[in-house]
Amino acid sequence: MNAAFIYSDDFAKYDYGPGHPLKPFRLQLTYELIKAYGLLSLPDARLVKAEPADEKDLLLYHAGDYLDMLKAADSGLDIPGEERYGLGPGDNPVFKGVYEWSRLVTGASLQAAELVDSGEVRVAFNISGGLHHALAASASGFCYINDPVIAISSLLKKGRRVAYIDIAAHHGDGVQEAFYGTDKVLTISLHESGQYLFPGTGFEGETGEGHGKGCSVNIPLPPSCDDELFIYAFTEAVPPLIERFRPDIVVGQLGVDSFRTDPLAHLNYTTNGFCEVVRTMKELSPKWIALGGGGYEITNVAKAWTLAWAIMNNVASPDNLADDLPEAFLRQYPLEGFRSRKLRDEPYREEGPEKVMMRDEVKRVVSRIRNQVCP
Repeated sequence: MNAAFIYSDDFAKYDYGPGHPLKPFRLQLTYELIKAYGLLSLPDARLVKAEPADEKDLLLYHAGDYLDMLKAADSGLDIPGEERYGLGPGDNPVFKGVYEWSRLVTGASLQAAELVDSGEVRVAFNISGGLHHALAASASGFCYINDPVIAISSLLKKGRRVAYIDIAAHHGDGVQEAFYGTDKVLTISLHESGQYLFPGTGFEGETGEGHGKGCSVNIPLPPSCDDELFIYAFTEAVPPLIERFRPDIVVGQLGVDSFRTDPLAHLNYTTNGFCEVVRTMKELSPKWIALGGGGYEITNVAKAWTLAWAIMNNVASPDNLADDLPEAFLRQYPLEGFRSRKLRDEPYREEGPEKVMMRDEVKRVVSRIRNQVCP
């Protein structure tokens, strides 16, 4: 088998509450679009049912008292003292099943890690994963359990070297913090600069400490950055870093809150730049664990991750994957607000003096990474 898709119908039964930007329903929408294109019945593809992680797995990173609070909050009722753990109204609400949701997402990432590490598949994709903001004793940024950290930690126990590549709009701060002092994990994050966006971290001077010095790499990008600059930053900086670090496994976080129409960030990517970067990530990876991540315009999520899964299975070309969304799918989900009935976005490119300034800034950051921050 070439690729495994980790999924559960239970993903969509959880709800952060009315008005919250993160909608687990987007996972069902993605799964149904992938299925509508026939991409789950490919000869080298495998559908794997997600199973929840055990508490001992969560303890690979998270504090026991924090997990106790999450378990208490699983009833959906607010718990005295929850605010000390980042829980409560706002970004990280208490909702019914919050602990079970987190166990299921994390279990799927652990399954992906096991399938790839064992050699059963070359790539495994957990679209529910990539919740990269959670800290050891606190929820943060819609994330309660940091599934990338736990999946990577499970691989470190087996002696693996891991590279983590994060292309979401928001900096992967929780993953960086977890591995800031080790040379066994290379973390690379391309994101909108923390000057303008949560969590306010991820500047190029954050390069690791102690044994991990040089193994934390940040490429902050200016607002309005388009596909051209995204591709440039990725292809100029990431391949040489991976070549020098020589990981056994790459973990990729494929968040799409970086797209033009996403309501929570200010970048201007489209499926064009996203697909080119995902193809490059695939080529760089000896073994590849792919995780979902951000994405708050749910039709962007469904389209982009359908294309990513097609790339993982070598069928992403227009000859193999029609650009017109399947009619049966559109009839099934007429209220989801697809702005376009096309799978792929039209190309978009910034122009004018602002683009010149953005290009200069991106080149400056990339030059510093290439010259000073290689592990």
